Amino acid sequence: MSDSSHKISLAGILIASGIVFGDIGTSPLYVFQAITGGGTRIAPDFILGGLSCVIWTLILLATVKYVFFALNADNKGEGGIFALFALLKNKKTSWVIILALIGCATLMADGFITPAISISSAVEGLNIYFPDTPVIPIVIGIVVVLFSIQQFGTVLIGKFFGPIMLIWFVFLGFIGFINIAQNTAVLQAFNPWWAYNLVANVDGGFVVLGSVFLCTTGAEALYSDLGHCGKGNIRISWSFVSVLLVTNYLGQAALCLTPGLELGSKTVFYKMVPEFLLPFAITIATAATIIASQALITGVFTLMNEAIKLKLWTNLKIKYPSDHKGQIYIPFINWFLMAGCLLVIVIFKKSSAMEHTYGLAITIDMVMTSILLAFLLMLKYPKAKYLYLAVFVIFLLIEGVFLLSNLGKIVNGGWFTLILASSFFSILYLYYKARQLRTSITEYIPMSEVIPLLNSVRNDKEILYEASNLVFPTRSDSSDKLDLSVYYSLFRKKPRKAGVIWFLHVDILNEPWEVHYHVKEIIDKSCYYVNLQLGFKEEHRIEFMMRKIHANMVEKGELTNDSIFNSVRGKIDSIDFKFVVLNSRVSTDNALTAFQTLCVKTYRFVKSTGLKPAEDFGLDKTNVVVDFIPISVTKIVSQELTEDFEDYSEKK
Repeated sequence: MSDSSHKISLAGILIASGIVFGDIGTSPLYVFQAITGGGTRIAPDFILGGLSCVIWTLILLATVKYVFFALNADNKGEGGIFALFALLKNKKTSWVIILALIGCATLMADGFITPAISISSAVEGLNIYFPDTPVIPIVIGIVVVLFSIQQFGTVLIGKFFGPIMLIWFVFLGFIGFINIAQNTAVLQAFNPWWAYNLVANVDGGFVVLGSVFLCTTGAEALYSDLGHCGKGNIRISWSFVSVLLVTNYLGQAALCLTPGLELGSKTVFYKMVPEFLLPFAITIATAATIIASQALITGVFTLMNEAIKLKLWTNLKIKYPSDHKGQIYIPFINWFLMAGCLLVIVIFKKSSAMEHTYGLAITIDMVMTSILLAFLLMLKYPKAKYLYLAVFVIFLLIEGVFLLSNLGKIVNGGWFTLILASSFFSILYLYYKARQLRTSITEYIPMSEVIPLLNSVRNDKEILYEASNLVFPTRSDSSDKLDLSVYYSLFRKKPRKAGVIWFLHVDILNEPWEVHYHVKEIIDKSCYYVNLQLGFKEEHRIEFMMRKIHANMVEKGELTNDSIFNSVRGKIDSIDFKFVVLNSRVSTDNALTAFQTLCVKTYRFVKSTGLKPAEDFGLDKTNVVVDFIPISVTKIVSQELTEDFEDYSEKK
């Protein structure tokens, strides 16, 4: 899909505001609260330095890196770290997959934390009026409702959330402007010297960069959610969202510079709100934080959908709640994320405690994106490769500094994020290596050796027909060879006979939305090889596509529409198909290394959470036969057996 499908429109801008900017748009709720340590660090050098860091982080990372560079590095209108991987996977660079998997794992870990901290930080505002408010049950209830409505699609959600976020951003700018008017000295923070001074000369300045980074944690969603909204709508929305965000941060800094400031039970954000607007502020902030979680959720849906299509994860049930292909819903991932969010809420309880878990994972993800993005742009524009190298070295230096500052969070809660990300990466990597192992041991037989056997079975009148059309999915990417597992299913047990034998190879393309096929005749009107090419985001409706291919060939006169069962029951309305799905199992006759065994066990575990092959191919279960095929990795060393002629029973 090209970005042209997302025409710039008011509706598109509203959806972008509701989906893409929720995360980065609610950062004002907790960024200055974290920078000031809850109001304990309010020296002018500290406040102006922290503000300057926030401003230039939003300019350099959110605007220049993501809005300017990353949105141009799309894969037919789709973004995210796996879109980068899809563009780079044919470059013969093995390290690309490692970076992509690390990025995926850290974004998944962030998906556990973002809804929890965003919603908690807003709901805690109720304590201003009601100190005994049970915050945790309220937050849990909101999280459950949020994940429950995902099944209705982001178009509906975006159209509802968009206007709310528009009100939220205008409110941010309004209260920020009010506070700036009382202390315009904060405008000097646009001078980057204040940022340098904080890091170089102010005690504790370097450590506070971990809190500064929270202002841009939602920037990755700008890229991940590209397919939902389009770059034009995202860029136009960001042009006013960024101004309103900076205005609010300026206002919070102006408040913090007020002599004798005491926050009391309020956070920095709620302290800057006029008293009569506090009820409205708490209400709109709670709504905005619910929406903030949406950006991350839709980003994870997109990420895992791409992983599935690129064969980096097992196949899961994917739903398309709207007419727009780019907007998806993955039930398993949805409920998995919800469980993770609830776990974070129960463990850490308060948003102030969650701040220590937040930021570390997304920093690592941003570093991975920067490396892959730089590599892609240098390959794509070789004449300007040194310019891109210089630009991304700057980005990597900035992100590297943020990463180092975030390492200080490990003791206080960052350990949780590292455990999550490491676990996700380990599973992703072991699954990937298991697929590599499976590919490496797949054996093939020349088609020239298969053809005589097919003819022999076809001419053997004692072998009964199994179907008019028998389809075998094959890993072979050429009509000149056939994988041994298909050969085994055809001939090694009961020979299979059909009116037409089809060998179907499904090839996943780097492009998101493409469907092509090519048919090669193996035996005249009785055996064909089909290469079906699908974009990595296309739905797998294999049975429908095979029937369509058959109908096209009948229309061209290349096949007849006769069924082998016509002589028994007369003409039938629809030609019959049967699909033989091969379920390969590692044979017991193997000597696997410890690492290979771990890979195989991980592979089986991951596969157990996904769709069965018949469901993945979109097949009617009544038309499916599952055949279990043993595969060998490394043969066990043969054992010598010696017959003992002594009758042991006589000794009993």
